[in-house]
Amino acid sequence: MIRLRGISKIYRAGDVAVPALLDVDLDIEDGEFLAIMGPSGSGKSTLMNILGCLDRPTRGTYELDGHFVHTMSDDHLARVRNRRIGFVFQSFNLLPRLPAIDQVELPLIYRGARNRRRLAIRALEAVGVADRMQHRPTQLSGGQQQRVAIARALVTNPTMIMADEPTGALDTKTSGDVMRTFDQLNRERNITIVFVTHEPEVAAYTRRIIHIRDGRITDDSPPGQTAPAATPRQAVDWAPLPPDTAPA
Repeated sequence: MIRLRGISKIYRAGDVAVPALLDVDLDIEDGEFLAIMGPSGSGKSTLMNILGCLDRPTRGTYELDGHFVHTMSDDHLARVRNRRIGFVFQSFNLLPRLPAIDQVELPLIYRGARNRRRLAIRALEAVGVADRMQHRPTQLSGGQQQRVAIARALVTNPTMIMADEPTGALDTKTSGDVMRTFDQLNRERNITIVFVTHEPEVAAYTRRIIHIRDGRITDDSPPGQTAPAATPRQAVDWAPLPPDTAPA
């Protein structure tokens, strides 16, 4: 599904080059549930932004379903994000005056999708907060707000969800509940889920942990195991990206 080769990201601070990623090679298969871990400033959020088509590498190649993402126009990248990738963040990013059902409908409005209400209800049911669909964020607990954010990411039927510290604002019990929701979505729907986290307890819910430091991957292994030798996979000729048309 994902193939990164030689990915580097260099920022400029005046005349000084500040590397955030350096020559990263990474394969992520369909249906994986993995965590990216590292200290502050290690490059983990930069890597997630590139994987999520929110940023472009300075050099290197990024293939998503056999398509070279790094060569796409901004408009094409926006369509990929809207149709293939869901995002969940630590701060929930919910609009304060909208009830949950309207929050979840927003990505469908951008797509011009029909049957928005039905699809939004289905997404809220999938994460267990359909009974809160008319509640605004101030009427929801932190865990309920994050579930609404997950439903919003889920409603477009993405093939991948990118989650940046999604449990960082939650207590331990609520974090566990949210992580079990992600695990269920991964197992039942085969959605690829990529976490960025600094919490080992959160990463332990995943089935693969990538450690990054100083912009380089230092370890890539299942939780509690030593990293195996890397074995590059063959590129796959996936189906074309969907056209920019409203779904039935």
